[in-house]
Amino acid sequence: MKLMKLNSIIAIVCAAAASGFLFSACHKESNELAHNHDHSHAGHSHESEHQHQPEHEHAEEPQTAATPTDGEIVIEPAKAAKLGIESTPLAPADFHEVISVGGELTSSPASRSTVTARSAGIVSLKSTAAPGTFVNQGSAIATVSGRGMAGGDANESARVALEAAKRELDRITPLHADGIVSTRDYNAARQAYDAAKAAAGSTAGGSGTVATAPTSGQITQLLVSEGQFVDAGTPIAIIAGSSELTLKANLPQRNAAFLPSVSGARFRTSYSPEVFDIARFNGHRSSGAAATVATSGYIPVYFTLKNDGTLSAGSYCEVFLTGNKRDNVLSVPEAALSEQQGTYFVYVQLDDECYTKRPVTLGATSGDRREILSGVNPGDKIVTKGTTFVRLAESSGVVPEGHSHNH
Repeated sequence: MKLMKLNSIIAIVCAAAASGFLFSACHKESNELAHNHDHSHAGHSHESEHQHQPEHEHAEEPQTAATPTDGEIVIEPAKAAKLGIESTPLAPADFHEVISVGGELTSSPASRSTVTARSAGIVSLKSTAAPGTFVNQGSAIATVSGRGMAGGDANESARVALEAAKRELDRITPLHADGIVSTRDYNAARQAYDAAKAAAGSTAGGSGTVATAPTSGQITQLLVSEGQFVDAGTPIAIIAGSSELTLKANLPQRNAAFLPSVSGARFRTSYSPEVFDIARFNGHRSSGAAATVATSGYIPVYFTLKNDGTLSAGSYCEVFLTGNKRDNVLSVPEAALSEQQGTYFVYVQLDDECYTKRPVTLGATSGDRREILSGVNPGDKIVTKGTTFVRLAESSGVVPEGHSHNH
């Protein structure tokens, strides 16, 4: 009897263990089915169960952007227009060979002038005589006076002699008209007056001679100090006019063979990102085409420009010397290029909302455009404006749900 009870207990334990194993196996299979709606268990279809139990449904995972091999970037047309993204078909065109060099804008020698002392004496500068101040032609820059100096004031002596000569001329003139004084005496009085006038020069109320600006322009340099003694003819200040400028480009001596072909130039100033063509300022080359006089390893190339108020003398520039023209060259604006880890790319528009990134090999530059040697073909629509926004869209890595694009 005890043996029968023991056998019964063992049978019950074995049955329970078997039931647990089956439950575990079914539970595991059910978990697997929860992630695979096409599987069935023990001949039973789970499709109807999942149709009536929405809690088993899983939300679609968001799609990610195309992989780098696809290179697909999606921007809706309305958003592209709002961001100012524009594309232009690539087409061969004329291209000028250029060399990028350093340069400087200076006042033209013809527009620079020097304020000079007209007599010897002590300099007294006017309050408006300061570097950077604009002065008109004839404006007083300084007064030079010899009053109080040992040996007498030469300016005062000249003034006294001028007054005496004038009084004598005024006395003789009516007498000559009446025939009382001979023509010889009249001419002698006239000559004495002119000589005294020339010796006196310009005065400032008898306090000395006045140094005036010979041309209108900006005072760029004061060459004397307040109270300094100067001789007649001593330079006092430099005035630079702004209407005419000189663009000096420093061509490296190793590129001397390029010099005869230089026909024009473009330049970018240190204070503006815009590239200017000298043609805008009626510019022309003023140095000889064959000039090869080098200074410190550079050959200066000069251009004369008419300033419209846009440019400032004394500015350093990046100059693009233009030379021979080449036909049928593929090029893109500098703004179309994107640089990543030393490699340059452009973005090509595939359709209304799709773009792709293309690596390109660059050639020469014209200042505002770069020659493309490989990577794109004629007819490709290149993003020429808003390149930064396309790059940001590429980095965001999000493609709208349901988007598909067939190339």
